[in-house]
Amino acid sequence: MAKYIKQEMTDLSGKGEEKVYYRLQSERNIDFEELAEHVGRHNGMMSRGLIVNVMEHVVDVMAKLLGEGHSVTIDGLGTFKASIGLEKDKEMDTFDGDESKRNARSLRLTGINYRADKVLIREANRHCKLERAGEARLHHSPYSKEERLKLALQYLEEHGTMRVVEYMELTGLSRTKAAMELKEFRQDLSSGITFIGRGSAKVYVKASEEKKEK
Repeated sequence: MAKYIKQEMTDLSGKGEEKVYYRLQSERNIDFEELAEHVGRHNGMMSRGLIVNVMEHVVDVMAKLLGEGHSVTIDGLGTFKASIGLEKDKEMDTFDGDESKRNARSLRLTGINYRADKVLIREANRHCKLERAGEARLHHSPYSKEERLKLALQYLEEHGTMRVVEYMELTGLSRTKAAMELKEFRQDLSSGITFIGRGSAKVYVKASEEKKEK
């Protein structure tokens, strides 16, 4: 039996309205080998070895077709299509800017988008018997936004740098809200906060007085 959780949503509008959505509680993952066993039990005419062999060939052929720019639709399962993005450490360009333009060597396949077939959704729903598993609430900070900015500046004064996780601990915000708020501070030149580094190496620091005045 599947279990669902009532999840509190992040208030992106800033209106303070409490909203919720419902999500399935994640159970254990069914891996490739176990899936083949389930298929074999469902259809006794095929051996497990044959099922594994067919599935491996399907994956190989799909990878080739997706890499060639095709989308692949499997009736009852859904449609797969590849997406591309920049190579690591490559900057996004613009149509009219002066920066160097990106070419094929700057791009790579970064993911596979999947859209489920309505038949699969309908059949999964037919097998889905739900029971409640509980609630999950967001972390709410005991401080106002202005107070959190002061706390951040005090922390930077003492430690020099600050990561998102440290701002979470400092303010009581969830990771999503902490990251969003630090981004807002960084975009507001008067906040006194900016960042250095990229990706996982990004840290927040105090902005120079010259930058604040700009």
